[in-house]
Amino acid sequence: MASLGRASAMIAAGTLVSRVTGLLRATVLVLAVGSFGQAADAFATANQLPNYVFQVISAGVLTAVIVPQVVKWSNHEDGGQAYLSKLFTLATVLLLGVTALSMLCAPLLVTLFAAKFTPEQHALSTAFALWCLPQVFFYGMFALVGETLNARRVFGPYAWAPIANNVVTIIGFLGFIWLFGGERSRLDQWDPGMVALFGGLTTLGIAVQTAVLLGFWRSTGLRLRLDFRWRGMGLGEIRNLSSWTIGMLLVGLGVSSVQQVVLSGASGENASTAAWGFAWLIFMLPYSIIVMSIGTPYFTQLSEHAAAGRDDEVRADIGRAIRTLGLLVVIGAAAVMVAAVPAARLVTNSPAQAVALAPVLIGFLLGLVPLAVQFIVQRTFYAYGDTRTPFLFTVFQAAIAISLAVIMPLVVPQDLLAAAVATTQSISSLAQVILASWLLHRRLGALDMGTNVWALARFTFAAIPAAAAGWGVYLWSGADAGWMTAGMLQGALGVCVIGAVAAAVYVAILAVFRAPELSTATALVRRLIGR
Repeated sequence: MASLGRASAMIAAGTLVSRVTGLLRATVLVLAVGSFGQAADAFATANQLPNYVFQVISAGVLTAVIVPQVVKWSNHEDGGQAYLSKLFTLATVLLLGVTALSMLCAPLLVTLFAAKFTPEQHALSTAFALWCLPQVFFYGMFALVGETLNARRVFGPYAWAPIANNVVTIIGFLGFIWLFGGERSRLDQWDPGMVALFGGLTTLGIAVQTAVLLGFWRSTGLRLRLDFRWRGMGLGEIRNLSSWTIGMLLVGLGVSSVQQVVLSGASGENASTAAWGFAWLIFMLPYSIIVMSIGTPYFTQLSEHAAAGRDDEVRADIGRAIRTLGLLVVIGAAAVMVAAVPAARLVTNSPAQAVALAPVLIGFLLGLVPLAVQFIVQRTFYAYGDTRTPFLFTVFQAAIAISLAVIMPLVVPQDLLAAAVATTQSISSLAQVILASWLLHRRLGALDMGTNVWALARFTFAAIPAAAAGWGVYLWSGADAGWMTAGMLQGALGVCVIGAVAAAVYVAILAVFRAPELSTATALVRRLIGR
């Protein structure tokens, strides 16, 4: 358990540094292309395409199937080298083929996610996509190598390698700004040379992070070679295990496609594709730091109990995890909500843009608590080897998200469209976690969800005066016209001040009422920081 704790702490630290440097990268990116404007949205769409393609072809297989297979193969006499040689050869061939195909289909892919772009904007986005889509190959190899390292208990590099990508692109974007100037958010500000340089820099960053990860391959003790004899490596078993997970990713891709098409209709002076991406990046900071880092050790313990058939202990694990994560996530959501404008100033070039982007961020934050609960519930199904049920409640969530997203342009003005769609995403997440919890109740019996819901309610009651205190600090600073929106650095400092005040009041209130979860969460955070 001590080694698992150290691994969790290493992953948490890597995740934190990666997210912080990623936010710094986003800040420099905004200085180069802006977060509002047709060119900014064109680049944002193009740079997301590799992620969408990769998710479909690889992510589901890697996360749900490949690691268990690598662990199983490691028990062979050769440590799994023969099977892994076949797997890496097959993966390389497939990734090269899919990358080439996606580049040929670049105009179609842009249309799929940005059907409402003007012809000129579509052309610029396609030009960016041709330079960004080679990332598909590097994303695939990075994930395959990283998951193999994890399966061989080499945990650190996979969490820390993305920092190399952030550093390379930060330096590259600063060089671009030095050569050509900043905030090139208009279509007429770009020529083919600029497109090639900027798109190439983003792909270079992904290539570098993959190369850094490969530098740790010797730690696995494996020596691979090209092997095109793929018969007998268990492709049928891999296909059967991964089918539901891939289906779930395809459903998620459908949701993203509809949402991005809706957002593309607001591109220009309004918060649209680029602003949506930057708001999501800020939203992922509390989610990654709290849910992913602290929730992962709970998942490990829960999986062990599930494998041993100790359902009573699994139910207890679920309750402890929800309450511990809930205590931290509730104040995280509340603090960032009241600091939404200073936080948005980190990824915008003016106070007015920060005010326009803040509602998008708040729309996402409304779903932070449901997503934290969903993390535990979904992984409980995974612990029992059930990928079919998560697929079913993901389809339910997708149907709600798509329906609401399609309706939004009919009922809200364009300047609030991105915020409205972000809010519908949170609404669909809440509906999803309610259904998922009910289905888990049917499988495991009473989960004592009433206790968990009451705990979340208590945390919310404590967070209201804490948020009010943070909001008071923001008003005292001058609000939208104050020092916290004067620049990106001031925005970062403002978020820290508001967050510290809100957190202090929150902890004080919970301590006065002797919330039992407070000592558990405090001890867990101290252990992670200590390690």
